[in-house]
Amino acid sequence: MTMNKTLLALLMSAALTIVHAAPVQPVDRIVAVVNKSVITERDLSTRVNEALASLREQHVAPPAADVLRRQVLDQMITETVELQFADSNRIAVTDSDVEQAMQRVAKQNKLNLDGLRQNLTKQGIAFDSFRADVRRELLLSKLRESVIASRVTVTDSEIDQALKNPQFANHTEFHLANILIDVPERADAAQIDNRMQRARKALAELNAGKPFGNVAAAYSSAPNAMRGGDAGWRPAASLPAEFAAMLETMKPGGITDIIRTQQGFYIFQLVDKRSEQVQQLAEQYNTFHILVRTNEAVSESDARTKILQIRDRILRGASFQEMAKLYSEDGSNIKGGDLGWLSKGDTVPEFEQVMVSLPLGTLSEPVRTPFGWHLIKVEAKRTQDVTADRSRSMVRQQIHARKVDDAYLDWVHQLRDAAFVDDRLSEQ
Repeated sequence: MTMNKTLLALLMSAALTIVHAAPVQPVDRIVAVVNKSVITERDLSTRVNEALASLREQHVAPPAADVLRRQVLDQMITETVELQFADSNRIAVTDSDVEQAMQRVAKQNKLNLDGLRQNLTKQGIAFDSFRADVRRELLLSKLRESVIASRVTVTDSEIDQALKNPQFANHTEFHLANILIDVPERADAAQIDNRMQRARKALAELNAGKPFGNVAAAYSSAPNAMRGGDAGWRPAASLPAEFAAMLETMKPGGITDIIRTQQGFYIFQLVDKRSEQVQQLAEQYNTFHILVRTNEAVSESDARTKILQIRDRILRGASFQEMAKLYSEDGSNIKGGDLGWLSKGDTVPEFEQVMVSLPLGTLSEPVRTPFGWHLIKVEAKRTQDVTADRSRSMVRQQIHARKVDDAYLDWVHQLRDAAFVDDRLSEQ
């Protein structure tokens, strides 16, 4: 019941820091055809200005205008293919999901929605346009979860092996930046050589002293290119053991050689690293819930009506566990809605807020989260030393995240390679 917020947070960070740069004047012409969709000059200009704002937020000088337009258009083409797949497979986000995401963005910036609207207006950003950006990022995140994350598994042996790593024992984390020169799945020798030469050119610029972020913005095909390649902090257990061992020998600021992977050619920078050993004590809540999901067939109103009817039956004497077995729409239903012992951070904010404040044995009012409508009941609370349990759970999550990243990049490459793309950017 977690939710990936990284893309949304970065989107907001970029949007709220736009300054009055010279605007790109949009012209209404088609710059790319992607299957049955088109990308116009106006669309591209909007995204270029967003990219400039994001780079400015990262204190990264943008590449030449033509290079930036090419980089942004390539990302837009890839996104369009992904969104087309989501549409054809009926993967969507509801207006309520978008509204809640907007509320979270406003709260993160210590604003309400009206304040967010005013702030965006001052920066020259249309509120409806920003809402559309939020919807797109939510949909891409949901697509990633639906297609890849739910199918990736982590074995106990993988966790056991990772726990033997001395870097994990020290809770070592690496702050990384990366450049990816992707290689099409069915690339021939000439294409591979062309991409290798591009990677070598990027590495040569880095070795000549050009800032990593500038080179990433000009060369990288990774989604974080317009953030200067910043990949954030990565725990050692989330990285291949050989790669983590190599990073351990590097000093902050160091740059790797070109690394060939299934996705293409990578160059990494070790921005910083840290290690810390601490005992972890956590307040835990033995939590039960009943979930009614919203989807294309079940409206927001119908789902809320159903959860209210279930709540009424429980208040009139029906067993919570029996109602969960009959009606809850997740894997906990076979256990009567038992989610086990949950700690803060184990679930989404809307659920957690109710869980930690609910008196023991009390049935909650209906609670809306990105997953649907819930009824929540907390049977017991405790303070627990969770160091060992958290370590194992953390390793599982970290390995899972790495495998999802790799699988998602592979899937997106296959999707992009199979698409019809008519790139008209160079046409005058």
